[in-house]
Amino acid sequence: MWQAGFWGGVGGFALLVGALLGVYTPTSQRLISAIMALGAGVLMSSAAFELMQEAHAKGGPWAASAGLLAGALSYAGANYWLTRNGAQNRKQAKGQQQHSGSTGPAMVLVIGALLDGIPESVAIGTSLLDTHSQVSWAMVAAVFLSNIPESMAASAGMKQDGRPVRQILVLWLIVLLVSALSAALGYAWLQHAPGEVMAVILAYAAGAVITMLASTMLPEAYEGEGALSGLFTTFGFLLAFLLSQAQS
Repeated sequence: MWQAGFWGGVGGFALLVGALLGVYTPTSQRLISAIMALGAGVLMSSAAFELMQEAHAKGGPWAASAGLLAGALSYAGANYWLTRNGAQNRKQAKGQQQHSGSTGPAMVLVIGALLDGIPESVAIGTSLLDTHSQVSWAMVAAVFLSNIPESMAASAGMKQDGRPVRQILVLWLIVLLVSALSAALGYAWLQHAPGEVMAVILAYAAGAVITMLASTMLPEAYEGEGALSGLFTTFGFLLAFLLSQAQS
């Protein structure tokens, strides 16, 4: 469990790295978008080969399908609520966050970051369930690569909106701690679970991750990088695929 929490924290630590880069260094939207597209490709591959393939092996097509659809619907519903409450631009480096609704904008951004990060961290924790010793390097790399541009863009945007740097860094520190906790609990709760339950949880994380990619990361990557974003996404997909095959 502690090992799972550690690796979840490693993935979450990338959020702090990206936040520091976003608030203290000149931010190139094209560079952020290129890294975001690369990270999206890595996550896409990991969702397919690390999560869905394993879910199908453990619980069969029905459990895997049910979990995938449940994860997708949950993320889509929560993301819709966040969009209605002012967090639709949470991954943008250009600022101009629009705030509406009764929920405080800072809390909405925290919830949005948690919504994006928790499924990834649970996926890291559950990757230890089969070997009980060796984490999925492909999944850790996927989360790390996707977290850096996410927090870079969001932090640069929040700084342009006039948020104090301290508040921005505290936000990502909270997400880092929750990411580590999610990975640890994901392992602890599922290490003795039946195969069908594990299949649903793995597929649930995959559904949430894939929906997050389509809803936020890929549109932002395309907006900043244009047609080349597809090429970077493919490179990321290939990188994760090769890592997963090398570890298997």
